Amino acid sequence: MPAQPEHSPSPRPRIGRPGGGPTVLRIVLGTQLRRLREAAGITREAAGEVIRCSHAKMCRLELGRVGCKERDVADLLTLYGVTDEAERAEFLALARGTSTPGWWQQYHDVLPAWFETLLGLEEAASVIRTYEVQFVPGLLQTPDYARAVCRLGSPQAAGEDIERRVDLRLRRQALLSTPGAPRLWAVLDEACLRRPLGGSETMTGQLRHLLEVSRLPHVTVQVAPFRLGGHAAAGGPITILRFLEPDLPDIVYLEQLTSALYLDKRKGVDHYLAVTDQLSAQAASPRQTQVILQQLVSAAEGT
Repeated sequence: MPAQPEHSPSPRPRIGRPGGGPTVLRIVLGTQLRRLREAAGITREAAGEVIRCSHAKMCRLELGRVGCKERDVADLLTLYGVTDEAERAEFLALARGTSTPGWWQQYHDVLPAWFETLLGLEEAASVIRTYEVQFVPGLLQTPDYARAVCRLGSPQAAGEDIERRVDLRLRRQALLSTPGAPRLWAVLDEACLRRPLGGSETMTGQLRHLLEVSRLPHVTVQVAPFRLGGHAAAGGPITILRFLEPDLPDIVYLEQLTSALYLDKRKGVDHYLAVTDQLSAQAASPRQTQVILQQLVSAAEGT
């Protein structure tokens, strides 16, 4: 048998392949660096000592939760035995990209830090699956409906801040009309269609919009009707993001009142995938949902 090399080739990052700005680039860089460290048989503690950071920060770096200076990446590459100049240049270019501000930074005054990650992940996703209990998903809200949601969530906010939140939401929705837009699969509890948030006129406009977008080839909308009774996803809203980039695992986003959880461990993700699969199977089909939406619009218009 031919002799096997002592070390397998180190992973090569694909610069510029993933979208999503710095959020996704940090995750890709962290994943690549972790693989290099593990291939070299070096502990996270030892790697952290080289770049003068704690074990906790090194863990966050490999998870893509924080950026990394080019100097630190260069030191880690040397520690991991990466000497090829072309390969080092790719990693350093990736590190530079992690510090490039995303478009959402212009809304930093009204944007919670925990929500920034979701905006980057949405832009990189190939599939977005979401289940909502109380509100129409943000990606499908009309301006008037979004304004009512923002006022409800921030009753003390100034009018200017509310408008900036609405602008942010509309800017976020633009990804659905861009080339290579992700597939959006939304299941809405019937409650969020029956609750007249913002008044009857606002709600009628929102229902019409849902009916229109449900006809788009890359958007699937289903209603989970009251007749289902209880179901596995009754605990709250769920969003699952899937990516073409192989270094990005499926990620579950769970939004809370003043924070959010991002889950990427296989066991946890599989649980939420099973829950959303079951819910989609139980909910009204996309065709039945369009009939339901049309009936709601007709009833609201008094026709």
